[in-house]
Amino acid sequence: MNQADEAAGGTTASPSYHALSLRRTFCLAGGVAVVAIALVLDVLTGPAFLAIGDVVVALFAPSSASPTTSVIVWDIRLPMALMAIVVGAALGIAGTAIQTILGNPLASPYTLGFSAAAGFGAATVILTGLSLPFAPWLTVPLAALTSTVAAAALVYGFSQLRGMSAEVMVLAGIATLFLFQSLQSMAQYLASPEALQEIVFWLFGSLLKASWSNLPIVAVTLFASALALSTDLWRLTALRLGDDRAAALGVNVRRLRIKAFFIVAALTAGAVAFVGTIGFVGLVAPHIARGLVGEDQRYLMPMAALCGAILMAGASILSKLISPGSVIPIGIVTAVVGVPFLFGLIISGRRRQW
Repeated sequence: MNQADEAAGGTTASPSYHALSLRRTFCLAGGVAVVAIALVLDVLTGPAFLAIGDVVVALFAPSSASPTTSVIVWDIRLPMALMAIVVGAALGIAGTAIQTILGNPLASPYTLGFSAAAGFGAATVILTGLSLPFAPWLTVPLAALTSTVAAAALVYGFSQLRGMSAEVMVLAGIATLFLFQSLQSMAQYLASPEALQEIVFWLFGSLLKASWSNLPIVAVTLFASALALSTDLWRLTALRLGDDRAAALGVNVRRLRIKAFFIVAALTAGAVAFVGTIGFVGLVAPHIARGLVGEDQRYLMPMAALCGAILMAGASILSKLISPGSVIPIGIVTAVVGVPFLFGLIISGRRRQW
């Protein structure tokens, strides 16, 4: 089955196609299993040692577990573990969508300046000491979210002037990235030592502020964005053949780019608002997924979400094992986890993806 047939959603009943579909399904099933194992391991690890039996009892029969174990598992570790999976999935989907609409293997939410904008928003609030009277815990996340939306509007505004082409979007994104990085550096320069420490800690990225209050917000953002993208999976597959061929197949390329662009902005904003800047996951997760299931977006999108979740969960586990008794900010560890996967794909060179 050639690329054009696959992009158009063809269903050639050949044994090779069925074997390929079966292999892709097995990859997805394997990814779900690995995520489940990583979730359990993430809950098991931490500064306070807990036996596997105690964790299982606390998860499935909280009333039978000791109060201390229940608090550690349900109030601290489980929200962090679930947040890692949800944020990783969001960044994986966002990275896949942005690489597809831009046709650029180096594109990621970070490339378009969204993460830098979120960092600037958080740094500004920390610097000025502003706080929402009705929900102080929402002040920094809301500022990060607002700045990310502003960055998306800025990139969209400049791209709109030149027809929303991939090249213009990349250039506008890079310009926005440097703009918000400069503003972020200025905020750090003006901050007091106490505020600077808080800003730097937020920029490192951390799961320590994950809770049952903010986890549903990120999860709903992920679900709504994935649902919105699900109706355009065949169009995104067709777009990989080029703008002209996609248009010949009936795809409104400009409209698809705008829709996917704002979905990526929403996913990135929801992901970084509560955990801080997380780099590299949105870049490497799509490449790992692409190496496993190919370019068919029906399989690539969910596989990228699973790969992002696995990378984040692995980074979360490693962040608690590197320095016993403390938790290293997860943003520092994500590249350590992701680089070996990316190098493995480069060295194996089994297929040409771009």
